[in-house]
Amino acid sequence: MPLIIWSVLTATIAALSLGPSFAHVLESLPRLTQWSPELWREATVFNAQFWLFAAVGAPLDLSAIALPAILAFMLRRDRPAFYFAVAAALLSAALAAWFLLVAPANSELATWVPGPIPKNFDAIRLRWETGHMAVAAIKLVGFIMVALTLVSISRKD
Repeated sequence: MPLIIWSVLTATIAALSLGPSFAHVLESLPRLTQWSPELWREATVFNAQFWLFAAVGAPLDLSAIALPAILAFMLRRDRPAFYFAVAAALLSAALAAWFLLVAPANSELATWVPGPIPKNFDAIRLRWETGHMAVAAIKLVGFIMVALTLVSISRKD
């Protein structure tokens, strides 16, 4: 029974971690093609639209790494479920991608002040948006690995 509970918890946390990243993908096209620079900057930088993504998303992301790793340990004698769980634990690549792609853009955004649009606006906006897309893609693969883990667990009769 603990394995079933842990498996469902792992899948739930992986789904909840993927959700905000997928939301970024869904909103990225209009943000890149239709929103004015002023609207993008106001919504993204100055009006705390994304503070819950950090407050709630960060613990979910860390849990989405830890729970599949623990599940992999629990399944260490159950191949191929073990291998899928290890692959799912590699969701840490999404966090690494966030630090490589999005965090530098966030650091730049933190220096912006009201007034004229910064000269590097287009580059920073593109890095921020595409960074989130890359993170979502990696998380989607990780979520698929969690699902494959669940369907691969040996059922003892």
